[in-house]
Amino acid sequence: MGKPVIKRIEEVEGVRCPCGRAFRILTGEDNPTLSVHLVEISGEARPHYHEKLTETYFVLEGEGEIELDGERRPVKPGTVIYIPPGTVHRAIGELRIINIVVPPFDPEDEHEV
Repeated sequence: MGKPVIKRIEEVEGVRCPCGRAFRILTGEDNPTLSVHLVEISGEARPHYHEKLTETYFVLEGEGEIELDGERRPVKPGTVIYIPPGTVHRAIGELRIINIVVPPFDPEDEHEV
């Protein structure tokens, strides 16, 4: 069993990702269960998939679309998107989301198409 972790967004630097810029607040270094990222999506994210990771997006701000295996659906604040492994996905628009990743995010499992 792990120990509690408290972190603040101000403690992490944003990094480039296929979606735009990610603030990887909670990571696999903090716990073995999941990652929590704040992601700023700008314009059109690059299509990608993960072989092992499941992502759950919660849209905080903005409106746009999510593309899942070629099918686009509108998204706005309050939308939750469950993305199982193997799903080619990308977000389109100016969005801020929380991304919960299970197991914790591994950059080696991010495959652009």
